[in-house]
Amino acid sequence: MAGKNYYDILGVSKSANEDEIKKAYKKMAIKYHPDRNPGDKEAEEKFKEAAEAYDVLHDPQKRQVYDQYGEEGLKGGGFSTGQGMNMDDIFSMFGSIFGGRGFGGFSGFGGFGDDEGGQTVTFRGKDQRLRVELTLQEIVNGTTKKFKVKKDVTCTHCHGSGSSDGKTDTCPTCNGRGYVIRTRQSILGMMQTQSTCPQCNGEGKVVKNKCPHCNGEGIVGGEEIVEVKFPAGLQEGMVLTVGGKGGAGRHNGVNGDLQIIIKEKGDPELIRDGNDLVYNLLLTVPQATLGTSVEIPTVDGKAKINIEPGTQPGTVLRLKGKGIPQVQGYSRGQKGDEVINVSVYIPETLSREEKDAMKKAANSDNFKPSESIRAKIFKKFRSYFEQ
Repeated sequence: MAGKNYYDILGVSKSANEDEIKKAYKKMAIKYHPDRNPGDKEAEEKFKEAAEAYDVLHDPQKRQVYDQYGEEGLKGGGFSTGQGMNMDDIFSMFGSIFGGRGFGGFSGFGGFGDDEGGQTVTFRGKDQRLRVELTLQEIVNGTTKKFKVKKDVTCTHCHGSGSSDGKTDTCPTCNGRGYVIRTRQSILGMMQTQSTCPQCNGEGKVVKNKCPHCNGEGIVGGEEIVEVKFPAGLQEGMVLTVGGKGGAGRHNGVNGDLQIIIKEKGDPELIRDGNDLVYNLLLTVPQATLGTSVEIPTVDGKAKINIEPGTQPGTVLRLKGKGIPQVQGYSRGQKGDEVINVSVYIPETLSREEKDAMKKAANSDNFKPSESIRAKIFKKFRSYFEQ
């Protein structure tokens, strides 16, 4: 498998379920968190690496592509990975796993030992989903399209702050930490529990004068023109993730992602079979018997091929490199073939003269298959049941 081994990074097996992956990530994230390892660049890299691994393995679609094609497959297929995250994104993802608390920076992990420092939420916007139909030509060559996406956008009146005057105050309930700690007596002694602040919802700040246009949310309904590049070789059901092009996050939070589900538009003449394209060529009896030159459709136009005299039904011809390219990065440039299956049309009605000609031909040994031809045709027939 090319690239990083995300299973080894998290210390889980390839058959690990979602809970096992989440537990392994929690363990590593706590161990290598920058607040626990101040100034340790190696620990910081391991912290980022664990986030990258979790980002891929907890997503069923990304994991499926990764298991089949490796890290390069994700890149070639247009999937985003944790490599594109900054530290704020990683802290936000980490916080969502630990009860919905996001972390805005290195100093934002106050829950490890003391009550100092802020532990505040960065809100993440909604992911948007879009189903896009691509033609066979667009799949073979790749394409770029623009879409008008309806989504939450940042309020232009308060610039996303949610405040009509641009001012926010420290939350009086949590003193800006974003969380509250409660102590209670239990049969095991005094127990402390930590939870998101109910007043500020984990932000650590409150808006007194709410913006009337967004009701203090910092986001309003809107739309955006998004340009998306589709790499060649995509398949039905694949999902492209365009990072940061989803809904805007509340109070200048992190944007969600735009997830594009690929749908293939059927072609009237060519059939996709993996990375090959299949065309059924229908010849007349004279063409198959005498040989001929015919034009066949390809994705990029027409191609002329020669039919040898005596070509049998079921003969398979190939145009090398006229199929669909591999989507995974490490095989970029490799293309499938156009496979031509030869069929022969037998006339359903004949004139009297044509019947006489056929009866005469039937008595010729040339119209009777030899044993080698019989064996060849039977071998082809048998192969259909052995695949």
